[in-house]
Amino acid sequence: MSYAFETLGTGFLFTEGPVWHPTGRFLLFSDMPGDHLRRWSAADGVTTFRRPCDMSNGLTWDRQGRLVVCEHATSRLTRTEPDGSIVPLASHWRGKQLNSPNDVVCRSDGAIYFSDPPYGRAKYYGVERPQELPFQGVYRVGPDPGAPELLADDFERPNGLCFSLDERRLFVNDTARQHIRVFDVAPDGGLRGGRLWAETKGDQPGAPDGMKLDAAGNVYCCGPGGIHVFDPDAGLLEVIEVPERTANFAWGDDDYRSLFITASTSLYRIRTTTPGRPVF
Repeated sequence: MSYAFETLGTGFLFTEGPVWHPTGRFLLFSDMPGDHLRRWSAADGVTTFRRPCDMSNGLTWDRQGRLVVCEHATSRLTRTEPDGSIVPLASHWRGKQLNSPNDVVCRSDGAIYFSDPPYGRAKYYGVERPQELPFQGVYRVGPDPGAPELLADDFERPNGLCFSLDERRLFVNDTARQHIRVFDVAPDGGLRGGRLWAETKGDQPGAPDGMKLDAAGNVYCCGPGGIHVFDPDAGLLEVIEVPERTANFAWGDDDYRSLFITASTSLYRIRTTTPGRPVF
């Protein structure tokens, strides 16, 4: 399928973490190296939402419409309250600082899951410093920011994650291993299994990063050449070829058929036949 790419903004350092606000009708996205959390709307174009932003990466809304942010510079997952105050949701595990929360998703029951690779401890994309934890995991937020629940620790570079339509499965990709795994979600919210589900193959630049589900249950995952689209049974439907190396994407606009793509120095928009799903 051929797509018409509309450039909504360019000249950024490295774009990530887009999330659409349905009532405000605006998109937030991160520019990590610029320490700049940006906002786009049809009325105002690209403006500043928060700067500095502790080198934010992945963004989502919780079920109350509050912004949840993965911060590279602080290795925290935080929530922004309606009054603008910032509350830590996760910062340490057993007394050691998290690597750098990268991507985050909220379940319909309010539970928040996030991935924790060490990218925010590297030059340019974060603040260079030693890694305290000996593993890279996937967590669920707990009542204490210092004690998130570790759900899986056998990844090399856990990154994008999304739930199946019925929320009985959680997909998590591994950038370094170039594949997507799928876990069963237990009644208590824990994860079981973790089998290989699909691989992103190709000789173009790119690797698994941001990942989302559309309204038909198809899984969209960044990969070589752009965005790889898999049907619910892991069959590859297409690769959406993007002009730049792609880090993430999110559906938005009133009909949720606009796919906003954060690709290196630019923010793009394309129109899709199948809509995405609102975050809250």
